Amino acid sequence: MKRTIIDTSNMELTEKVVSIKRVTKVVKGGRNFRFTALVVVGDGNGHVGAGLGKAAEIPEAIRKGKEDAAKRLVSVALDENNSITHDTIGGFGSASVLLKRAPEGTGVIAGGPARSVCELAGIKNIRTKSLGSNNKQNVVLATIAGLSQLKTPEEVAKNRGKSIDEIMA
Repeated sequence: MKRTIIDTSNMELTEKVVSIKRVTKVVKGGRNFRFTALVVVGDGNGHVGAGLGKAAEIPEAIRKGKEDAAKRLVSVALDENNSITHDTIGGFGSASVLLKRAPEGTGVIAGGPARSVCELAGIKNIRTKSLGSNNKQNVVLATIAGLSQLKTPEEVAKNRGKSIDEIMA
């Protein structure tokens, strides 16, 4: 997965909490309850990231998750009708997500965790299918892995040493 540093100082990031889980640790004096929050952030313009926050209280866990997600932003290559540039499969753990480009007017056809990632990335037309594990955290990370693999036609043409017209034909 390629990692590029993205300056978030002038970006307006939107956050979406995908899941909140209560985690219990049994200790000598009883039970300790903590919370983990899976948060996805994006600017709606081709940048998206996910993070996990853990704390004793829910708002603090969400805040930590948002900070973690802002550190892990990836760029997404979009085409002229706000879809992805080509079909791909992203994987993380035993979860894999099939991402297929769609024509204008299709909308976001995706399950819960993958939908959050696609909407916050600014994708308006896409079809997805979650394969393998249904674990929300792994599905979100698989979707982000798939979106980060996307290449623009210009990048593909440069890598192959051809013109964009030859690639698009």
